[in-house]
Amino acid sequence: MAAATSLSSLPSTCPVPTQSGNKSKPNSSYPSLKLQHLQSPWLGINLRLRSSNPKADFQNRRPVISTVVFSLPTANPERIASADKPPKWSRNAIKSFAMSELEARKLRYPTTGTESLLMGILIEGTSLAAKFLLANGTTLFKLREECVKLLGRGERSFVSPMNPPLTEDAQRALDWAVDQKLKSGDGREITTIDLLLGIWSEAESPGHKILAALGFSDDKAKELTSLSSEPGFVDG
Repeated sequence: MAAATSLSSLPSTCPVPTQSGNKSKPNSSYPSLKLQHLQSPWLGINLRLRSSNPKADFQNRRPVISTVVFSLPTANPERIASADKPPKWSRNAIKSFAMSELEARKLRYPTTGTESLLMGILIEGTSLAAKFLLANGTTLFKLREECVKLLGRGERSFVSPMNPPLTEDAQRALDWAVDQKLKSGDGREITTIDLLLGIWSEAESPGHKILAALGFSDDKAKELTSLSSEPGFVDG
């Protein structure tokens, strides 16, 4: 009897259903779960308990920091720095350069050459240089085919670096584009057309040889030059 009495005196934690059939509210004496950090020594990290307020969680998160590149590598940075109005690369030209590095990695090449710069222009696809090449029958499939014929493929076991460094002729092609824009003094951006013409200026480079094999010529280079010099020209 004494045992029964002592058990009955203990507080009940079981919710009692109401007559309406709705679940009873949780006991207010128990605190709600709050956002806190728990140490996890075997993982070496802090574990976060999920808050009951997802909006507050989102606001407390640290922002993701990203780096945007606004220029392409140059062998003579002081030349640009000394200019009254240093020319900037267009958005499409920067995209094309990023795609060229990716293409070099796909082919397992240790460097980014003029052939990769060409493929980058076509992969980006929206610039006037890309449209001009496509209109003259130069497709990405043909470019890759000619590239493999000329240079072969990288070994399967080889892993290209994240950012394959430029070959000497590829760097000269970029610098040629910068020089031409500095000479013109028109204050315009350096575009994919300038990049394409820079590749063409390197007569012994793989990019020039591939373009020539696919029908590109000095006459087409002059046509591109005239297009880019028209008033209101936009690289896209």
